[in-house]
Amino acid sequence: MSDKKIGNKKIDRRSLLKFLGVAGAAAGASVMVPNSVISESKKMMFAKAEGGEEKGRQSYEVKPGEYDDYYGFWSGGHSGELRVLGIPSMRELKRIPVFNIDCGSGWGITNESKKLLKGLTVGDTHHVHGSYKDGTYDGKYLFVNDKINARIARVRIDYMETDAMIDIPNAQGLHGTFPQRYPKTEWLVTNTEFQIPVPNNPGAPQNEYYGLHTIVDAEKMAVVCQIMVEENLDLAATDYQGKYSMSTSYNSEQGVTISEMLAADHDYLLVFNWERIREALRKNNYKMINGVKVIDGRRGKSDIVLRIPVPKNPHGVNVSPDGKYAVCSGKVSPTCSVVEIAKIDQAFAGKIKPEECVVAQPEIGLGPLHTTFDGRGNAITSVFIDSTNVKWDLERAIKGEKKPIVDVLDVHYQVGHIMATMAETKEADGRWLISLNKMSKDRFINVGPLKPECEQLVDISGEKLRIVHDGTTYIEPHDCIMVRRDVIEPKVKHRYDMFEHPLAVTKSGVERKGKDVTVSLTANAPVYGLQEVKLKKGDRVTVIVTNHDEISDLTHGFALTNYNINFIVSPFQTKSVTFTADKPGVYWAYCTNFCHALHLEMRMRFIVEA
Repeated sequence: MSDKKIGNKKIDRRSLLKFLGVAGAAAGASVMVPNSVISESKKMMFAKAEGGEEKGRQSYEVKPGEYDDYYGFWSGGHSGELRVLGIPSMRELKRIPVFNIDCGSGWGITNESKKLLKGLTVGDTHHVHGSYKDGTYDGKYLFVNDKINARIARVRIDYMETDAMIDIPNAQGLHGTFPQRYPKTEWLVTNTEFQIPVPNNPGAPQNEYYGLHTIVDAEKMAVVCQIMVEENLDLAATDYQGKYSMSTSYNSEQGVTISEMLAADHDYLLVFNWERIREALRKNNYKMINGVKVIDGRRGKSDIVLRIPVPKNPHGVNVSPDGKYAVCSGKVSPTCSVVEIAKIDQAFAGKIKPEECVVAQPEIGLGPLHTTFDGRGNAITSVFIDSTNVKWDLERAIKGEKKPIVDVLDVHYQVGHIMATMAETKEADGRWLISLNKMSKDRFINVGPLKPECEQLVDISGEKLRIVHDGTTYIEPHDCIMVRRDVIEPKVKHRYDMFEHPLAVTKSGVERKGKDVTVSLTANAPVYGLQEVKLKKGDRVTVIVTNHDEISDLTHGFALTNYNINFIVSPFQTKSVTFTADKPGVYWAYCTNFCHALHLEMRMRFIVEA
């Protein structure tokens, strides 16, 4: 950490940040920082919406009762969930449970959620993306991967709840995921970062370990096919023409130790030709492995995969909003590789060599990871080792400028993913950027050995990048997208369609068939439809609850004491839970959500007779 001077006192960078109270102190060699600069820094970095703002800058304040301009959809990392934030306020609006148990909503407790989870209740959400039509978001679905258990989940945006989940066979370390952008999202691609034998035979030699690029039918949520390659596959992207998906890759050596994985002097951007994949499927040029069609995409085995050489260990790959370029970040190289997508057509046709698709390799900084776009011809790349966001001009890079850098912003610290508003669409608008930083060091009050991570909102509307919000976040929110409110808000329902659930309760009652008991409950503030249910020890009990209140924010809960049951039902929603009545006694069920002046009286008894 380099030192700086304030007056005659030499201090380290961390102390300087405390002294300034801002997030934008410059890094580098020792400099003199007069008071006038400190004042200007404060004004620039944390200017309020009313007064003192730099001319031409947008307001980031969202006053009480006002709405945000964007929905932010965040992966939840180790929590296994998704999070919904308002942008630019950075207010957390909702948590959507996906691969986890959530006592607040009852996800992982209700029968409906257990059916999707299939007994797995841990997850590692990495990449969340929306469904598309004609190169921009259509407000229908979100998709997110689970890296731990090789699953893909789909979230309906109208209810903002998970509605489908599939396992990806032959896969481990499911990482990069991306939807088809044009003409609409029919396919979804996802990558395996860990090579395993295909099929997974523990006695297979090391040279039979493979990576897989999996194509999923986004509506049916079913695997279409897999393309088997020698590389570990990392981040994914799709083009704006519906012709290609692509993936950064590493470990073409098929190694299992670090030294084995670093033997070669370069790696590849892999490009998958969708028309040739469809042709292979039509001609039955695949093997069925664990119930999935697996196409051989290894070197020399097919013409489906184009391998474009790039510096060692690339990470992110992102396509510019005009659809012309894919930017592949270097990770252990200080460069980004700019691939012209039109040249990919020529390379597949055999007219040029794959390496000729790379039209620029500008130096960005130490450890470039991910690139986003402002829609005005600029790319912005996260640089992990330098802890910076670097804005650079794409066209200047293509014209041969070695360092076409427009601006460099210090962020705090070790940035991973970044994303600008609407930047993964043809409608990138260059307003806001989020910097998802891996470490916070001592930026916040101490909360024990597990420190919060830091995320920073950056105004990218001007020539210079400017941090306007600096906040904490919980354990590794890996990636995000930010979508204009007008795309999402009209699609979101205020309440459920009651009879969309096949078990919707219109009349409360108890039905017994031997040891199987079904308890149907209506919920209207402040009463359930039954006040008492008598059971016998050993009964297998299914409780079905439908919320009959019409007010859009009048949610009821159902919690049964000592039976590990707690869930909520929103207006007109139905949920069910099944348990065995194995403990004789009197057990109260009650509403967990404050719904009425007599909320505390909204309860009922379950009497379990010995």
